[in-house]
Amino acid sequence: MIRTNFLVIGSGVAGLTFAVKIAQKLSDKTVTIVTKADEDESNTKYAQGGVAVVLDLEEDSFQKHIRDTLVAGDGLCDEEVVEMVVKKGPKRLKELMLWGANFDIDASGKLDLGREGGHSVHRVVHHKDITGYEVERALLQSLNRLPNVTLLSYHFAVDLITEHHLEVPKSRQVSCYGAYVLNQRTGDIITIKADSTLLATGGIGHVYGRTTNPVIATGDGIAMAYRAKAEIRDMEFVQFHPTALFTAKEGPLFLISEAVRGFGAILRTKNGHRFMPDYDERAELASRDIVSQSIDNELKRSGDTSVFLDCTHLDMDEFKRHFPTIYKECLANHIAIETDWIPVVPASHYLCGGVVVDKHGRTSITNLFACGECSRTGLHGANRLASNSLLEALVYANNSFKYHLAHPVDPIDVSIPPWDDEGTHIPKEYILIRHNLTKLQALMRDYVGIVRSSDRLAKAVLHLDLIYKEVEELYKSSKITTTLCELRNMINVAHLIIGQSMERKENRGGYYNLDNTIAL
Repeated sequence: MIRTNFLVIGSGVAGLTFAVKIAQKLSDKTVTIVTKADEDESNTKYAQGGVAVVLDLEEDSFQKHIRDTLVAGDGLCDEEVVEMVVKKGPKRLKELMLWGANFDIDASGKLDLGREGGHSVHRVVHHKDITGYEVERALLQSLNRLPNVTLLSYHFAVDLITEHHLEVPKSRQVSCYGAYVLNQRTGDIITIKADSTLLATGGIGHVYGRTTNPVIATGDGIAMAYRAKAEIRDMEFVQFHPTALFTAKEGPLFLISEAVRGFGAILRTKNGHRFMPDYDERAELASRDIVSQSIDNELKRSGDTSVFLDCTHLDMDEFKRHFPTIYKECLANHIAIETDWIPVVPASHYLCGGVVVDKHGRTSITNLFACGECSRTGLHGANRLASNSLLEALVYANNSFKYHLAHPVDPIDVSIPPWDDEGTHIPKEYILIRHNLTKLQALMRDYVGIVRSSDRLAKAVLHLDLIYKEVEELYKSSKITTTLCELRNMINVAHLIIGQSMERKENRGGYYNLDNTIAL
């Protein structure tokens, strides 16, 4: 048993920002961070673009940023949330810089602002093409100075602890008392008892296999919250990044940042046709849903395996300065962008839905908060505007921090039983896990991808049900392992995506069903 005041599950920008703030302000309280890989392994680390924030008041304004966000969200954003996040952005960025995060400066000494798809002006603050990595570095540096923080690497959160696990009367209002956590090095399951728990577990990209997310993005927080009966919404809005580097390998794909198109790169078919003006007057700078759907349509029409991003006309010295990591990755794949086009395909990138939270980050479960990509705040609506994710995480982590200061949580005073795995055994072989993971990812790509249909969704339900039953039988009889729990979580997430896709009867933003409207 570990007793802590604040339990943070996840070590990306959302979780670390909250942890740093609460530990600094409440030095007499303890903060425990649980992360299933290295402390710096998160979706934040791989965020190339930057932080969208209004700084240049001559060219930009809060109203412009709000409008761009609402347009991208296709009528489903919460306008009050959009206004709140956009207006709080500059202060949160300044705070991040005070913590030591470095961002690129232009020739005049001001922050160098980039432009990405969906933005009407240049407003994206960045650190070359590794902004997330730099943000993560600064936050961990600040965190490591705090004596009241314990960071447990290679610890996997298995389930949230609620009344379901306790010998107490079941109430209509569910409360969270911490989590059961697997020590991946020893195989032991620890009970962490917490007064307040924050989910900051990131995204779900690995559910599709072909993703820009790291392999840790398996929807763990959303699945745990779903099993605990939290409200989950907008799971149908899976954002596919239009330009992931196409390779024949399985697993995560390298992201070619949106900012490359903002820099002037052009999308072409293998025959050289620049096709984006055929679909949208903004061409390559259209929002991600439009660009992804357009590429998907071109690939289905031609039967090709990829389209191409043409950078050959760009200033190569400037390109290398802005995108050194992308340039090196292309070279490593035998692509010299001075002369070669970059083969790209859309890949699962970001989830606009998740665990429903209010403006303070509170979920529908008492003492359970959520922040970052695993949460559904209302900011993104049907489609996230590029580089609004780091902004959202910074603002909501601060909101949750301030709420805890104004409303201190009472110490948990219940008896929590240890994890019960009596009657389970170590599986003799793990081929069933790998087999079902492969089936699940193929199912989601083929039946629940960028463009969906009612018939494919109905068939997906039947296929998923077979996978679910087999994995649940294995889960109930086996000793807990990370891979088994991740697969179980991904099945829960797939169920939510498919079910909420079937409920949506109109196409909005990142959701496109052939039976809801005329095809592209």
